[in-house]
Amino acid sequence: MAFKRKSRLEDPEINFIPLIDVLLVIIIFLVVSTTFSKFSELKINLPVAEANPIKDKLLPINVSISKDGIYAINEEVLGGDTVDSLRERLSQVAGDSKELPVIISADALTPHQSVVNVMEASRQLGLTKITFSTKVN
Repeated sequence: MAFKRKSRLEDPEINFIPLIDVLLVIIIFLVVSTTFSKFSELKINLPVAEANPIKDKLLPINVSISKDGIYAINEEVLGGDTVDSLRERLSQVAGDSKELPVIISADALTPHQSVVNVMEASRQLGLTKITFSTKVN
């Protein structure tokens, strides 16, 4: 067996291209991220206002409807179940005010027509602020 010794050692090569690529990407990332960190600040003096106390707070009209279609306005059971009887009682409770909110609390099994009757009676009187109450789980 003839072992031959290398007469000359090869020079080690260091490849700088991947190192340059990584450094270039890091520099680009730093440049881009620092341009977004500039904040502009405005000195603003907000005006101060005093609120006037509300003297006449409008109490809502609560209309409750059972699953059998029985109406109660402000916890007072209503004798009839027609739109006319609802309109008469709502006009007594509301008086001349057209800004009173009407809150409809209906049972889950209430017929849809019962709720529509309350909405129609409210519309005829000009009570347009109608909301519905629900149960929060």
